[in-house]
Amino acid sequence: MDRRKKRKIVVTAALPYANGYLHIGGVASTYLPSDIFARYCRMRGYDVVFTCATDDFGTPILINAESEGLSPEEYVRKWFIEDQKDFEKLGIFFDFFGQTSSKENIKMAQSFFTSLYKKGFIYVREVIQPYCEKCKRFLPDRYLKGTCPYCGAKDQYSDYCEVCGRVIPAGKLKNPHCAICGSKPIYKKSKHYFFKLSAFAEKLMKWLTANEKLQKEVKNYVIQWIKEGLKDWDITRDIPWGVPIPLKEAEGKVLYGWFDNHLCYITVTLLALERRGIATPEKFWNEAEIYHFIGKDIVYHHYLYMPAIRLADGRFKLPDYIPTRGYLTLYGKGMSKSRGWFISLRDFLSSFPADYLRFYLSRITPYSQTDIDFDWDDFLAKINNELVASIGNYIHRVITLINRFHDGIVPSPSNPDRLDENFKDLTLQLPYIVGDFIEKNQLDLALQKILEFSKKCNQYFQTKKPWIRNDASRNCLYFSINAVRTLAIVLAPFIPFSSQKIWHLLNLPGRVHDANWDSTAELKIAPGHKIGEPQVLFKKIDPKKIEEEKSKLKSSSSKEQSSPLKLLKTLRIGRITNVRKIDPKYLHLEITVGNKKYSSVAGLGVYYSAEDLKNKLVVVMIDLPPKRIHGVESNSMILAADTSPPTLIIPEKKVAPGTKIR
Repeated sequence: MDRRKKRKIVVTAALPYANGYLHIGGVASTYLPSDIFARYCRMRGYDVVFTCATDDFGTPILINAESEGLSPEEYVRKWFIEDQKDFEKLGIFFDFFGQTSSKENIKMAQSFFTSLYKKGFIYVREVIQPYCEKCKRFLPDRYLKGTCPYCGAKDQYSDYCEVCGRVIPAGKLKNPHCAICGSKPIYKKSKHYFFKLSAFAEKLMKWLTANEKLQKEVKNYVIQWIKEGLKDWDITRDIPWGVPIPLKEAEGKVLYGWFDNHLCYITVTLLALERRGIATPEKFWNEAEIYHFIGKDIVYHHYLYMPAIRLADGRFKLPDYIPTRGYLTLYGKGMSKSRGWFISLRDFLSSFPADYLRFYLSRITPYSQTDIDFDWDDFLAKINNELVASIGNYIHRVITLINRFHDGIVPSPSNPDRLDENFKDLTLQLPYIVGDFIEKNQLDLALQKILEFSKKCNQYFQTKKPWIRNDASRNCLYFSINAVRTLAIVLAPFIPFSSQKIWHLLNLPGRVHDANWDSTAELKIAPGHKIGEPQVLFKKIDPKKIEEEKSKLKSSSSKEQSSPLKLLKTLRIGRITNVRKIDPKYLHLEITVGNKKYSSVAGLGVYYSAEDLKNKLVVVMIDLPPKRIHGVESNSMILAADTSPPTLIIPEKKVAPGTKIR
């Protein structure tokens, strides 16, 4: 575990868009990991500030506000309040939760624009803008839909493709139509302001290559984007809702939401520091380690736009870490509020305790861009078999026996044997091991270590048989109750509500969240300490409840699964980049599809060698729910004709990996 002197740390979470209830996909990739890390930092005694805000501007807000008969201000304020409620129900408490539409952030965004404009990094260019004659308005971003120019996905918004993850430059969308009325647009001239992103290619490349703290898998393809050439960025929108461009000649024009929203990280952090009484918040920012937690869908903005704007302005340091995680899919399909395919956080928390969701998502979400699939049956198994049967059962047994045999008074140990000493060592080592993984943002591995320790606790308990009253029993209960204290502390970042209940059962003062992580370096519960009476910490989930939840999605799922168009959308051209033999029959294939990598386990080992398959173009079905086959995760499948031996389906000529199948 890190033993450096007190550190200054800024933790931010990507801003939820103010257009609907939070869904658990964003929780898994961004909000829960950032909260766990911030909680851990506080318990280590670091000087940490944890902030977030709602992302309030843009065309979707205008569209939705109009449909509900609200002003944009009223609409975003409504979702700001709802998001804050849901975060708190989940146990996520920011030091400051703000809005991009706040006067402070508008001032921040305008100051950046002015700085960049004066330095010559922003220039004016006349552009041709789509315009709907029927709706009498320009059609930026989500007012316009069409076909992605990169992967061919239909029904995509004009600024970003949800299928291939690419940012779509202005004017490049194919077959465009008005998202409101469906009309084909005409085109009108408009003066727009552009940021010279291309001028920062060299500096961005230097920052990316020099910063070893950024995830390599993300850096590699961002570097490839830079090598392909960066395009200057249109930062203007012809709509009435946004940060007004602070120039007389730009009246009626606003800044594109991706110009101002990441600046809100700075705004809300400075406000949090000012509220804390820090005299020079800018100095704190520039001396701190900066962590921006995001999902992989906004890598382009956070690895290119955000650092380039900070480099151009020069006042605020760039992030040290940008922890990036993949999508949480639902039935193999990405969750999306705008498309209505998601499990809302609010619905989930109305059925299950917050800590159940926190535990499960922490358990299954790796520190990588690998997509994970939400599985109701797996959720049931991990809660009932791990949280309830292992952790909860152990704690309950220890507290019950101390109350039953010692009237709730912790017994004194005497002449501990080797098993006791080994168990003591495991208890003292655990926080260092868990802390090391949390420092590396490998939260799933940290929780795995806690579960491994819980298993050893139960084994120790069974071996020592403390229900047989003797010296060995007293030793076991003494060391076990101290292990429970350690569990309360190391679990606190993951399941805060339950950890506080454990703390209460131990009859310890204050809050577990105020306990110092390093206090676990010694056994703190002394003989003679009076603990509380046993209570059930966790209740098993009834399988019938899971069936009810699955039935809510069943009809929608069956439609999606049965649709030929749905199946067609999952087919792509992929290139097999690596082949590894698992056993005589099965091969592990790594397949590149556009900017993404997939894993497939195929029973082709008796028909093809690694050399036969490597670099071959194939048709692949992507984004399947991840399954472990022969110990290897598989989330895709290559297609072959049902012949003997199987005949791979390959394109007749060279095409780019990622190309759609029609």
